[in-house]
This record gives sequence, C-alpha cells and structure tokens, in this order.
Amino acid sequence: MKTLTALVWAPIAIAMVLLGAQSSTKPAPRAPKPVPPDQTNFINCLKGLCGCDVSVLTPEQINRVAEASRKRNLEYCLEGSTICDPTRLTSPEATSVQAVRYRRAMEKCMEGAHTCNPLLLTPKDAASAHSAAAGRNLSECMNGSPSCDPVRLTAQQGKSVQAAANRRNLDRCMSGSPSCDPLRLTPSEAVSVQAAALRRNRESCLDLSAKCDPLALTEPEGKSVRIVFQRRNLANCQAGLASCQPLELGETDLTAARAAFRIRNVDACKKGLSACDPSLLTGPDMASVTAASQQRRSRLTQSKSAK
Repeated sequence: MKTLTALVWAPIAIAMVLLGAQSSTKPAPRAPKPVPPDQTNFINCLKGLCGCDVSVLTPEQINRVAEASRKRNLEYCLEGSTICDPTRLTSPEATSVQAVRYRRAMEKCMEGAHTCNPLLLTPKDAASAHSAAAGRNLSECMNGSPSCDPVRLTAQQGKSVQAAANRRNLDRCMSGSPSCDPLRLTPSEAVSVQAAALRRNRESCLDLSAKCDPLALTEPEGKSVRIVFQRRNLANCQAGLASCQPLELGETDLTAARAAFRIRNVDACKKGLSACDPSLLTGPDMASVTAASQQRRSRLTQSKSAK
C-alpha cells in the first residue's frame, strides 16, 4: 500500500517542482515610466513669450531664463532696436553697443541718409561725412540733377558745373531738342547748331517727311529733293499705289506709268480679278485673256472630274 501511494504522489511532486522552476524563470514586471514634467511654461519663459509663469520655475530654470533674457536684450541693443533696455547691460556690453551704434551713425552720414545725425560723430568723422556730402552734391550738380544744391558749391566747382550745363545744352541744341536754350550758346556754337538744323531739315525733305521745311532749303537742295520726289512718285504710280500723284509726272514718266498700268490691267483680266477694265484691252490683249479664261475653265472641269 505504501509503495502504491509513493508511486501516485511521485509524478505530482515532479510536476510541482517543474511549475516552480518555470515560475522562477519569468521576468519581473517592469515599473511604469515616470511621466516627464510639462516643459511648455519653461520654454515660453526661455524664449520670452507671453504666458510665462516664473513662480513655478525651479532655481536652475530661473537662472537659464534670466541668462536667455540678458542675451536677447544685448542683441536688441546691438541691432539698435527700440525695445533695448540699456540699463540691463554690463559695462563691457555697453561699450560694445556704443561702438556698434557709432558705426551705424557714421555709415548713415557717409551715405547721406536722411537719418544721419552729425552731432553723434567726432569732429574728425564729421569732417569726413561733410566732405562725402560735398562730393555727392558736386556729382549731382555735374549731372544736372534737380537735387543739386548750388549754394554748397565752391567757386571752382561752380565753374565746372556751369561748363557741364553748357555742354548739355549744346548737345540738346545739336540734336534739335525742344529743351535747347539758344541764348546760352556762344556765337561759334550757334553757327554749329544752325548747320545741324539745316542738315536735319534736308534729310527730312529727302525722306519726304512732314517735318520738312522747304523754305529752309537752298536752291541746289530744293532741286535734289524735287528729283527724289519725282522718282518716288513715278515708282508709286508704276506700282499702282494710292499715293501716286499723276499730275506731278512729266510726259515721259506719265507714259511709263500708263504702260505699267496696262500690264497690270491685262494681268488682272487674265486672273479674272475685279480690278480688270476690259475697255482698255487691245485685240491681242483680249485674245490672251480669252486663252487664260479657257485654261481656267479647263482646269476646273478636270478637277471636278477627278473628284
């Protein structure tokens, strides 16, 4: 009986041992990760944004926020921003800001900016800025700019500016500009301007331009212009243009124009155009027109048969 009982409990004991061994090999459950604290308020304070509550910051965070605020203020001051608070600057920082501010003031004055404040400059730099402004004014006066201030010119500069203005006026007069002031010309310049005006008028007349003033032409120039006009008018008449003036043609040119017209009329009649005037056709002309008409009808018949 004892032997039987031992045989029954032996497997159970082994199973319990195995279960114990398996349970001992399972990993222990992991502890939950701690939730990180909300950094939104700290970031807002660090960036200088609205909604910052410094009362909930740790001492370390307060130090970092204060350092970031000082750096931003220094940047504002270096940039010349209106939100700069100079009372928060250290002595070295104030020196750096003052140096940058002075360089900006110097650059504005040297460039002639309207925001220049020469009172901020040292006497030496103020003299340099004044010299640069005088140079700019001289350049503007030499170019005839309306921003020129002649009162600021020296006597020598005034002479140079006047000479440049006279040259510009001479150029305008030579080109026939309406802004030319002939009263400012010297006698020799007036002669050159008059010659240039006569030359431009001659060219306008040769081009048959409406700007031509035939009364200003010399007799040889008038003859040259008349020849050019007759030649161009003949070409217009021979081409059958509306600008043809047959009354201006001589007998020889009129005969040539009529011959060209007859040729064009025969060609128009051969093509069956509305410009054809059959009353002007001669016998041979009519024969050639009839032959051309028959050829057109024959081609039309062949084309219809092919379809």
